[in-house]
Amino acid sequence: MADGRSRLVVLAGPTAVGKGTVAAEVRERHPDVWISVSATTRPPRPGEEHGVHYWFVSDAEFDRMIEADDLLEWAVVHKAARYGTPRGPVDQALAAGRPAMLEIDLQGARQVRRTMPDALFVFLKPPSWEELVRRLVGRGTETEAERTRRLETAKDELAAEREFDVTIVNHEVPVAAAELVALMTVPTRAS
Repeated sequence: MADGRSRLVVLAGPTAVGKGTVAAEVRERHPDVWISVSATTRPPRPGEEHGVHYWFVSDAEFDRMIEADDLLEWAVVHKAARYGTPRGPVDQALAAGRPAMLEIDLQGARQVRRTMPDALFVFLKPPSWEELVRRLVGRGTETEAERTRRLETAKDELAAEREFDVTIVNHEVPVAAAELVALMTVPTRAS
């Protein structure tokens, strides 16, 4: 990490662009970066662990979190499950001065922009539409109906690129992760 003030970076982009994979690369190669773990009402995919990949919660628990204002942002994603960012850990990481990142969907990024406008908003973009479709089909975690719904959502998500401060094209995960980490500090100005 370069010397400087840490900053909250919000990473968003269309489904299957590799947000989770890029975040995992950052987590592995840059343990000093704090990465938020989202809460979700969807069931775990194979290999996902509670508290590591997501906080898998019931609809009732998610409702309780909304009511208690425990979520920085939340949304219904792909017309199915709800996802949200627990507020407390974000506040703690920023108060500690750690470089911090949220990996969230477009709806969530829009909510965070309203509440934390000083964050840096990064759009992760696929090299092409065809590559996005290949990645979604290739992971094999969704039914045909889910893939169709996610691809419909992806068209709208791709159109939102201009709402972001920076775009990173995810050609190769290590390169995209390095570009992302480079954005996480603000150089300090000499007095």
